[in-house]
Amino acid sequence: MEEGRPPFAFVEINGLSLAILARRAPPTLRGLFGDYRPPASPVIGAGDTVKITVWEAAGGGLFSAADAGSMNSGARAANIPDQVVRRDGSVNVPYAGSIRIAGMTSRQAEAAIIERLRGKAIEPQALVTVANNLSNTVTVTGEVANGARVPISQRGERIMDVIAAAGGYNSPVHETYVSLTRGDRTARAPIHALLSNPTEDVYVRPGDILTVERTPPSFTVAGATGSNSVLTFDARGLTLEEAIGKAGGLEDSRADPDGVFVLRYEPVSLVREFPNIEPNLLKKSEAPVAYHLNMRDPSALLAARKFQMRDKDILYVSNAPIAEIAKVMQLVSMASHPVQQGLLAGRYLQPTGDNGAAQAAANARLVRAIAKTQAAGGGQGAGGGAAGQ
Repeated sequence: MEEGRPPFAFVEINGLSLAILARRAPPTLRGLFGDYRPPASPVIGAGDTVKITVWEAAGGGLFSAADAGSMNSGARAANIPDQVVRRDGSVNVPYAGSIRIAGMTSRQAEAAIIERLRGKAIEPQALVTVANNLSNTVTVTGEVANGARVPISQRGERIMDVIAAAGGYNSPVHETYVSLTRGDRTARAPIHALLSNPTEDVYVRPGDILTVERTPPSFTVAGATGSNSVLTFDARGLTLEEAIGKAGGLEDSRADPDGVFVLRYEPVSLVREFPNIEPNLLKKSEAPVAYHLNMRDPSALLAARKFQMRDKDILYVSNAPIAEIAKVMQLVSMASHPVQQGLLAGRYLQPTGDNGAAQAAANARLVRAIAKTQAAGGGQGAGGGAAGQ
């Protein structure tokens, strides 16, 4: 920290700051991955199981033997046994050899087979269907009923479609987050963001990984409140007014109504919009911010009702100045009471038995030591008073 520079941004909770915070973009999946639309037909990939059927226009061709006892000269069909697309992306078709179909749609694969059989079979036609689609799947893990690899249909699936196919999530909505991993990028968003804003429910791509997590949002309470602890949100959102209530309110005997703070890290792009921010706080991607609320102002509770708490916020309420004075007075009282107690001890602790003289001497030394300590404290207090005058 630079000398003389504040280590955090000090922001009043008022109409201006509330308006700036309202413009803050929530975690977004669409912002990172865009509005991806799936192709009209998914492509075939290595590991998929395909079913190939070949037709010929008349009997007696490559795929149908001539029927000697029949006058029927109609088309004949042959079903090629199911086969898995090899790692090199190819499959075998009788009389056509090895054909690479990976990366093709079913229609493109059919055209490739027909082209290889042209001139060999009688007006060949082909039908290719994917019996087991492994390359066009999305992996779903975490807090779902059944973690699985969910195939993507030709219609295309969104995130919530895939989660539903895996049995749905097990945790409450306001505690559930979903992470989408695509290649080397990962984005995380609360599940209620997808439910409340359908544009966030983006289409998935083959190879995507969805991780559903239960992460109860929480905030820490410290200072002059009824409870100093870590408290969880019990709804989709939590306002500062509700957070103060969950913390047991402000302690009447020691809280400073003008000392309510919410501490958090904010993106620098947001902090720049607040007035009077020190430039040294804008050098990193995030900056610490202390939001201040003066509850002596009647409008403060209305502002607190609009201020949204976030996960891992710190709610701090400072002690009132009168409470600090009370602490000093308590220390003075603690210093003077032992003297009185020592004098009472000297009065009522009478020497008894053979060791009576030694006990009396010890009691006298104890009383003199306490009195000496009290006299030293009184002298300092008098000197301080003279200096003040």
